[in-house]
Amino acid sequence: MYSSSPADAPVVREPLHAPVAHLIRGEVVEGIHYGSVVVLGAGGTVEFQLGDIEAAFYPRSAVKPLQAVAMLRAGLPLDGALLSLAAASHSGEERHLAGTRHILELAGLTEDDLRNVPDMPFDPAVRDAWVREGRTPSRLAQNCSGKHAAMLWTAKVNGWSLEDYLDPEHPLQQAIQEIVEDLTGQRVARVSVDGCGAPLFSISLHGLARALSRITTAAPGTPEARVADAMRAHAEMASGAGRDVAALMRAVPGLLAKDGFEGVQVAALPDGRAIAVKIADGANRARIPVAAAALVRAGVDPESLTAFAGEPLLGGGEPVGRVRAVRALDPVELPACA
Repeated sequence: MYSSSPADAPVVREPLHAPVAHLIRGEVVEGIHYGSVVVLGAGGTVEFQLGDIEAAFYPRSAVKPLQAVAMLRAGLPLDGALLSLAAASHSGEERHLAGTRHILELAGLTEDDLRNVPDMPFDPAVRDAWVREGRTPSRLAQNCSGKHAAMLWTAKVNGWSLEDYLDPEHPLQQAIQEIVEDLTGQRVARVSVDGCGAPLFSISLHGLARALSRITTAAPGTPEARVADAMRAHAEMASGAGRDVAALMRAVPGLLAKDGFEGVQVAALPDGRAIAVKIADGANRARIPVAAAALVRAGVDPESLTAFAGEPLLGGGEPVGRVRAVRALDPVELPACA
C-alpha cells in the first residue's frame, strides 16, 4: 500500500480548463480545444501543468489499469494477454471475444453472467462487418467485456455474489475503490456509473497520473508490475489493431498508456515520469497530439512521436492544416552553459 491515509477528495467544481490544442487551417486558428494537462517528473513532482489538474473529473476507461491492479490484489489469477484484456477498451475483434470467453470458461461462467451493456464492436470496420453479417449487439462485443469477465472471476474467487457485482456497495467494487484511492493518493470525490454499467470513481487528473506512475515503478512481480507488463506486451489486446494507444506504446519503449472516452489519456514510463490529459469537449482528435506534446515535455524523444503530432485538416481533399498542441506545451529550451 502506498498510503494508509489518502488525501482529501478533489474538489467538485467547474474545471478551469485552458486552451490545449489549436485547429489550424491555412495558418489561421480555426478552432480551439480546451482541456488540462499534467506532467510528472520521475520523482512524482509536477513538472508542468496547464488548465485544472486538481478538480474532480471522471477518468472513464483510463482507470482500467487501476481496476486490474485491484482485481489482482483480490486474487484474480490472470497474467499475459488475458490480463491485458482485463484492462482493455477493446475493439471487438475476434481475439478479444475469444479472450473474454476464455476468461469466463476459466471461471466456470458464461456470457449470460455478464452484466455490462450489450453493444456493437467499438472498431468501425469490425462493427461494419457485424452489420453486414446481420449480427446484433452483445455483451461480449462491448468494449469492456474483458474487464467484466475478470470482475466476475474475482468475485467468484472470493466467494462474493455474482448477480450484483456492479453494485457500488458490492465487496468487489469496494475493494476496487480502496485501491483507486491507494494508487491515486486521494479519496474518491463522487461515484457514478460508467457507460458499461460499472461504478466510476471521480478523482483528479493529477491523481490519475500519480497512479499510473506508481504502477510503472512498482517492484517486479507485484500486481502493479504484472498489469504494466501485460499491457505493454499485449498492447493490441488492451485496445485493437490500428488503435493509436497501442501504436504509442510501441513507439516509446517501456511506455504504459491507456485512453478513455471523453478525451482522456494517461501514460507513464518505467522511471515514473507520467502525463495525463483531459480534453474538455471530449474531442478524440485533440487527445493524442496533446498527449504526445506532453510526453515530449516529459523528456521523450520527439522523433519517436512525429506520427502523433496531429491529424491533418482537409480542404478540397488536400491537407491545408492540422490539429496542433498549443505552444505552451512545447519543450523548454535550456540555456547553454557559459
